[in-house]
Amino acid sequence: MTMKRAFLSPSSLLFFLLITSLFPCQGNRVSASMPSSESETLFKIMESMSSDQQWRQSHPNPCAPGSSWPGIECKTGPDHLSHVSRLDFGSAPNPSCKPSASFPSSIFSLPFLQSVFFFNCFTHFPTTIIFPIKLLPNSTLQQLSLRSNPSLSAQIPPRISTLKSLQILTLSQNRLTGDIPPAVFSLKSLVHLDLSYNKLTGKIPLQLGNLNSLVGLDLSYNSLTGTIPPTISQLSMLQKLDLSSNSLFGKIPEGVEKLRSLSFMALSNNKLKGAFPKGISKLQSLQYFIMDNNPMSVALPVELGFLPKLQELQLENSGYSGVIPDSYTKLMNLSSLSLANNRVTGEIPSGFESLPHVFHLNLSRNLLIGVVPFDSSFLRRLSKNLDLSGNRGLCLKPEDEFSVVKTGVDVCGKNVTSGGGAGTLMQQPKKKSQAASSRYHKSCFFSSVLFQFVLFLGLHQRLVL
Repeated sequence: MTMKRAFLSPSSLLFFLLITSLFPCQGNRVSASMPSSESETLFKIMESMSSDQQWRQSHPNPCAPGSSWPGIECKTGPDHLSHVSRLDFGSAPNPSCKPSASFPSSIFSLPFLQSVFFFNCFTHFPTTIIFPIKLLPNSTLQQLSLRSNPSLSAQIPPRISTLKSLQILTLSQNRLTGDIPPAVFSLKSLVHLDLSYNKLTGKIPLQLGNLNSLVGLDLSYNSLTGTIPPTISQLSMLQKLDLSSNSLFGKIPEGVEKLRSLSFMALSNNKLKGAFPKGISKLQSLQYFIMDNNPMSVALPVELGFLPKLQELQLENSGYSGVIPDSYTKLMNLSSLSLANNRVTGEIPSGFESLPHVFHLNLSRNLLIGVVPFDSSFLRRLSKNLDLSGNRGLCLKPEDEFSVVKTGVDVCGKNVTSGGGAGTLMQQPKKKSQAASSRYHKSCFFSSVLFQFVLFLGLHQRLVL
C-alpha cells in the first residue's frame, strides 16, 4: 500500500509565509528599547557633558538601529532590552565636551556600562572624580579612562576600589594630587594602571604587590618619593614599568629579577643610586631600558650586556665610570645606545660595528681615549646619529678624515700640541648635534607610544571578546 505525499499548493505556501512574516516567533524577538530609568540617566549625562545636539529630541531611543548616537555602544541584556555598554567623550567623531562640563558621577549608575572615556573634556572649571552615595552592588565597569583633563583635580577617591571588575584604569595628564590611595591596589582584576602626568605625591604603597594580573604600570611624571617597593617583585606578569620623572631614591630592588615578562623599563629622572641587582641579567624579555639622569655613581654594569632582546639602552648623565663592557658589543638586537655625559674611561671596544641593527650611538662627553675602532662603512651608516664629541683623548684614523664633522672627533696627529700623542687635541670638540638628539628622543618616545598602543590593542581585544 502506497502512501500519498502531503504537500502545500503554491497559493497555500504563499499564504503561510505571509502569515509567519506578520507574526514572528516571539522567542527570537529582541527589543531595541532601553529601560526608562537608564535612558533618563543617559540623557542627563549627555546634557551635562555635551551641547552638540538636543539629545532627547534628536535621538529619543539612543540604541535603536540606525539611530544610535556617536560615542555610544549598546548591548542586549538578558532581559532582551538594550543597555549602554560604552561611552566616549571629547575626541572626534565622539561628542565634544562643553566648557561647563563636570565629571558626571551618574555614569556609575549605568548597570551595564563596561567602558567610559573622557578625553580633554574638563578644561575650564575645576571638577573631581566623585561617586554617587548609592552605588550599584556589582559594577560591570571594566575600563575607566580620563586623559588630558587640566581641570580634573583633587585626590583619587578611595571609593574607586568598589569597581571590582575594573581591568584598565587610566587617569593620565590631569591635575590629580595627594597620595595614591592604597585602595587602588585592591582592584585585583587590573591589567593596566596609568596615573602618569599628574601631581601625585607620597610613597608608592606596598600594596602594589597585590596586583598580580598587572601587565602595564605607568606612574611617571609625578612627585612620588621613597624607594621602589620590594613588593614590585610580585608582579610576575608585568610587561611595562615606567616610574620615570619622580623623586624616587635608593637602589633598584633585588626582586626586580623576578619580572621575567618585563619588556619595557623606564626609571629616568629620579634620585636612584648604587649598584644594580646582580640578577638583572635574568630579565631575558627586556627590550627597552631607559635610565638617564640618576646619580648612580657606579661602574657600568656588565650584566646589561647579557640581555639578548635589548634594543634601546639609555644611561646618560648618571655618573657611570669604568670602561664600556665588552658584553655591550654582543647585544645583537641593539638599535640605540647612549652613555653620554658620564665618566666612562678607556678605549671604545671593537664590535659595535658588527651589530646589524644599531642606528644611534652616543658616547659623547666622557673620558674615552684611543683610536675610534669603527670602519668607514659604519661611520657612513650612522652619520649624524653617531656622537663621540667631548672625548679629548679620542681620534679618527686618517683614512676616516671625512667623518670629522659628523662624529665631533679630529684625526689622529692633526692639530696636536708639540710632543703630544694621538688624540691629545688642541681643538675644542664640537657640541652635540641638537638635530640628532631631537631625532633620537623622538624615536624613543615613538617606541614607548608604540608599545602602549600594541598593549592597548591587546587589552581592548580582550575586553571586546
